[in-house]
Amino acid sequence: MGILLFQIGFLPVSFWDVIDIIIVTYLLYQLYKLLRGNFAINIIIGVVMLYMVWWLVNQLNMSLLAAVLDQFVSVGVIILIIIFQPEVRRFLLVLGNTTLRQRSNFVGRILDRNVGKNEAQDNEVLAIKSAVLRMARKKTGALIIFTHDMNLEGVISSGVTLDAHITAPLIESIFNKESPLHDGAMLIAKNRIHMASCVLPVSESTELPKSAGLRHRAAVGITERAKVAAFIVSEETGYISFAYEGVLYRKIAEARLEELLQLHYAG
Repeated sequence: MGILLFQIGFLPVSFWDVIDIIIVTYLLYQLYKLLRGNFAINIIIGVVMLYMVWWLVNQLNMSLLAAVLDQFVSVGVIILIIIFQPEVRRFLLVLGNTTLRQRSNFVGRILDRNVGKNEAQDNEVLAIKSAVLRMARKKTGALIIFTHDMNLEGVISSGVTLDAHITAPLIESIFNKESPLHDGAMLIAKNRIHMASCVLPVSESTELPKSAGLRHRAAVGITERAKVAAFIVSEETGYISFAYEGVLYRKIAEARLEELLQLHYAG
């Protein structure tokens, strides 16, 4: 029995009740972020309606229909896990990555290990920014992914491992139309160009504009499934876009580009 905080009518509310509500609210918010703009939300609505009908037919003692629906309800959780396997995996990754990142930032502040790396990181961010701006002017299509976890097994299906130092000429040469590695995404992790020509999952979000091409949908798709940031250069318009947590931001200005690069490269 927790400490009684207040009472609403005949309903007592304790300290642990408040904690319980906060945790459930947070989990429901993460679930909403996971499913928003996705066809999966329609499945969720269908499942809720099925459970409402199941409850209603049981209340009305409609034994035959209730027996049929009982079979669906009894295995409903297993069916949902199978259908939403990628979303469940991403949900757990979001929770785990958030906790680990907070712990890493806390330890990093205590040990102050990043002081000596600031100059090198600034140079690497400047190289990426320079390459992105030059590719935008030339209308060279590009997709660059920033991640803190090089193990994206099950999310990225293929790619060529490079483990190369970050330089503007190298980035531009990889995305050059004559390069065999240009058709795909570049993965930057731990201050290195880790992979190139990566095939990414394509977003099914209905919130994306119809003008968004395959490169933009792939950028949104990877950010829906993993805690990464994506920078896109449009081959048609030369516009620079940014994707994060399943949201696409288009026509990024140069000043905003540098802010985002600094934030997500060293974050």
